[in-house]
Amino acid sequence: MNRPFTFINAAISADGKLSTKERRQIRISGDRDFDRMDELRASSDAIMVGIGTVLSDDPSLTVKSEERRNSRKARGLDENPTRIVVDSKARIPLDADIFRKGEGLRIVAVSNAASFDKVQLLRTKATVIMTGEEKVDLVSLMSILQEMGINRLMVEGGATLNWGLVSNGLVDEIYTFVGNIIIGGSNAPSLIDGDGFSETQLQKLELLDSEVIEDGILLRWKIKQ
Repeated sequence: MNRPFTFINAAISADGKLSTKERRQIRISGDRDFDRMDELRASSDAIMVGIGTVLSDDPSLTVKSEERRNSRKARGLDENPTRIVVDSKARIPLDADIFRKGEGLRIVAVSNAASFDKVQLLRTKATVIMTGEEKVDLVSLMSILQEMGINRLMVEGGATLNWGLVSNGLVDEIYTFVGNIIIGGSNAPSLIDGDGFSETQLQKLELLDSEVIEDGILLRWKIKQ
């Protein structure tokens, strides 16, 4: 399968939650982990999030370090990686921070179920990729991204997108910073939600590295294909 090398990066609570039951993002890791994440962004060709993350957090997905932005430009790159939103029904607000902040290419991936009028408006803000009937066809999308020259893809969630990618065999590695808090709540999103695997389908991982960072631990996993 032709696709980018793809890794998920996430900060989770000790009980595996990404955010609160209200789906509000809270700070789980500290400054050192934020700097590590910024370096991962700067070293990637693109960053991908799902529409749920945009609607709840409105991230800009930009590289924060001026030194890293300048380093990218010195190599002939945009100061920010390509920013990708998977948004089957084209629900992304036209004034989202991803459109307003930072230089670089933006991509919105939609399905054929998206509103024609909204897609036309989005084309004034971003490159629109349409694939899939009711939901974005992630396998097809990843192939298209690779054809566009995206070879290293960083995924920043959320739980539904993570499930879609992992369950389709589209992820190579997962970085999880596990923080020293418990969030709880059956409705609070975890690292990977979706339908879940049955006992005979469980996805196996190989631990590549671990590092204590401030009050938490960073785990780097390889997905066994």
